[in-house]
Amino acid sequence: MPYSPRNIKIACNHAGLTHYGGVYFFHEFLRVLQFRHFLAASLTYPRRNSRYHLSQMILALVSPIVLGLDRLETASFLRSNGTFQFLTGLPGFPDPQTLRRFLHHAPEVFWQQLHRVNDRLLQTFIHLPAQRSRLIFDLDSSVVTVFGNQEDAAVGYNPRYRGKKSYDPLLCMEANSSFLWDAELRPGNAGTWDSSLEVLGTSFANVPLQIRELRVRADAGFGFHPVFAALEAWRAQYAVTARLTPAFKRLLPGVSYESVNRKWEMAEFEHRLHGWPQARRFVVARRFIQKEEAETTLFAMGRTSIVPGSPTCR
Repeated sequence: MPYSPRNIKIACNHAGLTHYGGVYFFHEFLRVLQFRHFLAASLTYPRRNSRYHLSQMILALVSPIVLGLDRLETASFLRSNGTFQFLTGLPGFPDPQTLRRFLHHAPEVFWQQLHRVNDRLLQTFIHLPAQRSRLIFDLDSSVVTVFGNQEDAAVGYNPRYRGKKSYDPLLCMEANSSFLWDAELRPGNAGTWDSSLEVLGTSFANVPLQIRELRVRADAGFGFHPVFAALEAWRAQYAVTARLTPAFKRLLPGVSYESVNRKWEMAEFEHRLHGWPQARRFVVARRFIQKEEAETTLFAMGRTSIVPGSPTCR
């Protein structure tokens, strides 16, 4: 009688294995979750071309991102990759023009559906593998350079490609899970805290009811009173890098510092900046600059470098 194989070891360490080999495990994970059925039941988008189901089109857009292909044109080689299509269950891979047309003709209500689907997934997966009661949001902005005349792209701060058009997306990440909680696509010349209140409002609205404690960390681009007021209204604990205005710099030499170790000294005080209705708590750290250190990225005050103060809530 035939014997079934035993003691089989599956390994993905062959020299000829490309970094696309892991896509099988990704789509197997989606199959176990019945993700395609979830998309089919949650999204509606009437289209003329029905060669690809709606869930298949969504996965055709997600797969290049998972594989690290940053452009639709780059993903065109997947059309001739029969193994990839077999593993993913696609009847074929749409050409870039089909994917681009799918995105361009999508109605506004479809984007709202996608946002709700993403929110449902976040609220479910944030409690896996264990129930959580605290979230830590990290707020940051990034620079995405574009070449050509892309919609809403503008020339702004771009340290790598000066003078090139770019986007300045605003991101809200959950620190422990690395989930992208919310994002706002802004033109490259957007102000430092433009749309930050909208991102915060959406992020806090999607917090599950089981969460009892919220913490927010952000850089100096969010160091403005409206942001602080919103965080305090939502009763979130926060730490935001202070903006080094001239008035704030003049305040630092007179602060009383205490030694915390051989290199660093710290100070804690409350101060009310211009336009603030009340004082807020600041924490400042400084260290002595060694002679061999010709330059420092920190704020230098004589031979002392100072880490910008951080307004925090108690």
